[in-house]
Amino acid sequence: MALTPDDVVTKQFQHVRFKEGFDPDEVDDFLDEIVVEWRKTIAENEELKAKLAAFESGEAAPAAPAAEAPQAEEPVVTEVPAPAPAAAPAAESDAAPAAQSAGIIELAQRLHDEHVAEGKAQRDQLISEAQAQAASIVAEAEKQGREERARLEKERTTLEGRITELRNFERDYRSQLRSYIEGQLRDLDTAGSSSGSTPVSAIGL
Repeated sequence: MALTPDDVVTKQFQHVRFKEGFDPDEVDDFLDEIVVEWRKTIAENEELKAKLAAFESGEAAPAAPAAEAPQAEEPVVTEVPAPAPAAAPAAESDAAPAAQSAGIIELAQRLHDEHVAEGKAQRDQLISEAQAQAASIVAEAEKQGREERARLEKERTTLEGRITELRNFERDYRSQLRSYIEGQLRDLDTAGSSSGSTPVSAIGL
């Protein structure tokens, strides 16, 4: 499909972020200049084509009078071949705008390719940076998770040791309390037995 000035005018480029690149305003102004020159070239090309067509149609007309006047020798011979050399400059002038138009198209295509290549490079760089940042975040999260698990494991070990100490303390305390109470009961039984076997006369009655 041939590229037209309207294609250049309506072409939309992706705006890049977080990265240096061409100034969009300068690119748009330059493309506008290209479109203006391109349209002028196309108009000149069409005008030259019209002139060439008119010239070719005018070239066929003098042939009839030449046939009607066979007695004219030198004037006819000199006038009829005259248009032939003029066709070459017309072809050359037609080729010049075409070459200029091709140069403008090539320049516009090169600018487009540069924008596309730069956009792809920036896209790849952003993706690479995002992947590296994501990997760093995941690694940091895993590190914090390991540290937190180690801390909780240490706290659990400390709490389990404390619970064991409290249970041992409770067991020893109960044992000592039971021994003390049992000793007090034995003392009471011994004191009661001693007071029950003492004679009444021994206490002054």
